[in-house]
Amino acid sequence: MYIADFPRRFLAHLPTPLEKMGRLSAELDGPEIWIKRDDCTGLSTGGNKTRKLEFLMAEAELQGADMVMTQGATQSNHARQTAAFAAKMGMGCHILLEDRTGSSEPNYNANGNVLLDHLHGATTEKCAGGIDMNAALEAAADKVRATGKKVYTIPGGGSNATGALGYVNCAFEMLGQFNERGLTVDHIVTATGSAGTQAGLITGMQSTNTRIPLLGIGVRAPKQIQEENVYKLACATADKMGCSGTVAREDVVANTDYVGDGYGIATPGGLEAIKMFAELESILLDPVYSAKGAAGLIDLVRKGHFKKGERIVFLHTGGSAALFGYDFAFNFADRWNSTS
Repeated sequence: MYIADFPRRFLAHLPTPLEKMGRLSAELDGPEIWIKRDDCTGLSTGGNKTRKLEFLMAEAELQGADMVMTQGATQSNHARQTAAFAAKMGMGCHILLEDRTGSSEPNYNANGNVLLDHLHGATTEKCAGGIDMNAALEAAADKVRATGKKVYTIPGGGSNATGALGYVNCAFEMLGQFNERGLTVDHIVTATGSAGTQAGLITGMQSTNTRIPLLGIGVRAPKQIQEENVYKLACATADKMGCSGTVAREDVVANTDYVGDGYGIATPGGLEAIKMFAELESILLDPVYSAKGAAGLIDLVRKGHFKKGERIVFLHTGGSAALFGYDFAFNFADRWNSTS
């Protein structure tokens, strides 16, 4: 089945750029590193969830929904992009935000993505960390449905077989860009959390018999759990596309050595990656997903896992709006320097 056979709302800015990171490559003195700029998908500073929402929101519209509800962590990029998509389509939006970090920092709880959620007209409610958020989401949606609203619920990260179609399509898009530029790519690296991005990419690549290894750098779950989550979703996505059996368990690889103290908690390696990407390439990462993915990439280059002569593509999942909720993690006192 073709991607075109599925309902889709074409709101993302696609294709996103594919750029060579010459200064970062030189600094690391290892492989040639490129970046797939899915921070440039549009809709309220962009990010990877916008690709998923093209399919999810089209499904919501077909079902006659007048409101969407979803869930995520306090500084959820997915929540912000859902709020933006709903605003563009004239739908109501309500978001459950899980307190996964226990942070009392004012900017973490009210700035960054949270500020943008509210600017787009969404309503939010805070939930305690560690609860079953998808169950809480359905319970909250049932209450709203009882008032007569037609509510469409979206799982955390937009990560189900419908949402993962966005990254099947991204795999096709990248392969086209590689072919157009005559690029032989040895590895693709991206952050992986709720599983939809990695699952869609691996399904798209395997369905076209593209044998480029894909490495997910985990941001939350242990390796075994992360890989199983991605594999199950990849299988469901392949089933939806009519190409069951495309993805084998060994195709799904995650490295979870860069999670640090937990989801949403900044790491020294992630902060270093943010500064390196900003100072060398003028590219902004977020502390939760893309910085930990980049930290893994940088460390693996330094350790020789990725070697000179290879070409790596890092898929940027977006999320720079979260930086404004993490100002407390940075210390730039030494950057204040009078020239007078």
